[in-house]
Amino acid sequence: MRLKDLLLFLGVLLIGLGVPQATFATHIVGADFTYRLLDRASGTYQIRLTIFQDCLAGDPTAISQDNPAKIRVYRLRGTTATLVPNLDLDVNWQPGNPETVDPGFSNSCINNPPPTCLKRSVFISNITVGTDSTSSYIVTYQRCCRNAQVNNIANPDATGATYFCTIPPLTAGFNSSAVFKTDPPQIICINTPLVYDNSATDADGDSLSYELCEAYEGASTGDPIPEPLPPPYQRLRYISGLTPANPFPSNPVVQINPRTGLLTAKPTLQGRYIVTVCCNEWRQGVKINTTKREFQFVVTSCSKAVVADIPQYSSEFNTYIVECRSNTIKFDNISTGGFEYHWDFGVAGTNSDTSNLLSPTFTYPDTGVYSVKLVVNPGSTCSDSIVRLVKVYPSYKADFDFSGTLCPNVPIQFTDRSSSRYGEIIRWRWDFGDGRFSADRNPAQYYLQGGDYQVRLVSGNSLGCQDTVTKLVAVERFKPFAGNDTIIVKGESILFNASGGVQYQWTPGTYLSSSTTPNPIGTYPDTTTILYTVDIVSANGCVGKDDIRVRVVGQAALFVPTAFTPNGDGVNDYVAPIAIGYRQLEFFRIFNRFGEMVFESNSFERGWDGYLGNRTAEIGAYYWVASTIDRYGKQDISKGDLTLLR
Repeated sequence: MRLKDLLLFLGVLLIGLGVPQATFATHIVGADFTYRLLDRASGTYQIRLTIFQDCLAGDPTAISQDNPAKIRVYRLRGTTATLVPNLDLDVNWQPGNPETVDPGFSNSCINNPPPTCLKRSVFISNITVGTDSTSSYIVTYQRCCRNAQVNNIANPDATGATYFCTIPPLTAGFNSSAVFKTDPPQIICINTPLVYDNSATDADGDSLSYELCEAYEGASTGDPIPEPLPPPYQRLRYISGLTPANPFPSNPVVQINPRTGLLTAKPTLQGRYIVTVCCNEWRQGVKINTTKREFQFVVTSCSKAVVADIPQYSSEFNTYIVECRSNTIKFDNISTGGFEYHWDFGVAGTNSDTSNLLSPTFTYPDTGVYSVKLVVNPGSTCSDSIVRLVKVYPSYKADFDFSGTLCPNVPIQFTDRSSSRYGEIIRWRWDFGDGRFSADRNPAQYYLQGGDYQVRLVSGNSLGCQDTVTKLVAVERFKPFAGNDTIIVKGESILFNASGGVQYQWTPGTYLSSSTTPNPIGTYPDTTTILYTVDIVSANGCVGKDDIRVRVVGQAALFVPTAFTPNGDGVNDYVAPIAIGYRQLEFFRIFNRFGEMVFESNSFERGWDGYLGNRTAEIGAYYWVASTIDRYGKQDISKGDLTLLR
């Protein structure tokens, strides 16, 4: 029998005998991994792995094959991870597992709640790693695959998961990990405020901080229940526009309070989204451990009959507003389904800081941070509440000034003059009105050309105060101009006509009647070419220069281009004679190929634009005749051809 046929026969035989095959059905919803110190002398810890499984769309066989959980322990020294001998754990779930998790939607005031089914399986075992003070330990578990309906990562139904906890070295002291207090929410209604407590407790009394963080891949469809591998682990690949810190569409954006672990959001798109929260443990200012919880937030079309909602106008966490001008605040109420309202403005030590108005105004007695609570339909069957922060820190004002010569291409110094009674000024956003920006406190800026520019500064302080100020910066429209390049006949004179300032200095001064006036006379006895530079100073002190080239030829000449393109692009749209050494143009006439005159002029400055009345002339060949009078009164007749192109 061929090897291929033998393998096929053995596979069929195993199935017929009922030998279980590993299933990679998409059922993993999330997990967290914690540990607790049991005995310091031996370095014994109790580890606890909690897996959440989708029992609505997940394969029951896959869920059953989660038991036992393959857990492995690696010793980590530097970047080298080594499997710890005799700690290959195949841990059975706890009695009564998997247990069904209450969806939390028994409230009759929830409209059209979707079907849910979530199971939780808990695996507990003891490990003894000893008292090596320099090593940390990675306790890890891997499984494939995730729920196929996940919307914020690529290929979820073929992407496994890695869950692990880290036992720090004893140089940090003995430690038990932080433990999250509550289960994550199973269902979230779209366009409804979400407030979820991600906080944890810590048996050692360590300080805790919270953040949204990375989740990791692990296992595969080919090996869905593997021997867990050591770190490093591959991070999940999120779809474009979403990240671990911004895991699902929300307005305002998803936020987590780093001190309290409170997560707030208002989801705007239905779907299933992986969200990972990290709880960091701090001891004497040093982070010694991180506990992760990964879960899938399911946003559906369900709705609440009553929704308490205060808008969030500030980018600060869960903050209605940061008021930095006054102690008086007008509260907006965007709740739905309400017929009665009760506000508590959060002033400690008093019961008079309340209102039953829809949108009240309240004056706070002092600066500070206040927790404002709104209860909609208090005491009724369907009531709801929300808490937002209000921060009162008057007064804050943005301001700036500027100094320097207001000339093009000269630096102007901008100086922040914002004032803050409370908190340190830490943010600046300059808009200079010409498409340039800066985040420096006191930037220097130059403008390429003169004009009136609206300069705006948005500044803010460490307490969340922000203000905007706009001022006009008038940069002189300074354009030093020496004149147009000129060709003349020897023996003639020209009158220069520089402009743009009040002081002029010509270099060189050859053949000029003056080198310090804007309009000297230049007289040229012989042929030559001279490039003059004029340095110009404006009334406001702007300094610049420009050049003019004077070419002196031996005799008069008339030039007419051989072609022109009157297409409206601003280049070569007209045809006119260019005269050197002629004092008068008697006529300049253009004829078509039939001998019909299409244009006539007696001015060197007026040319033909390629039109015959209101219609365009035909493309093709034309000829011209010009009569000129030279400086001695002699008439010259000149002729030539030209081509009209478009």
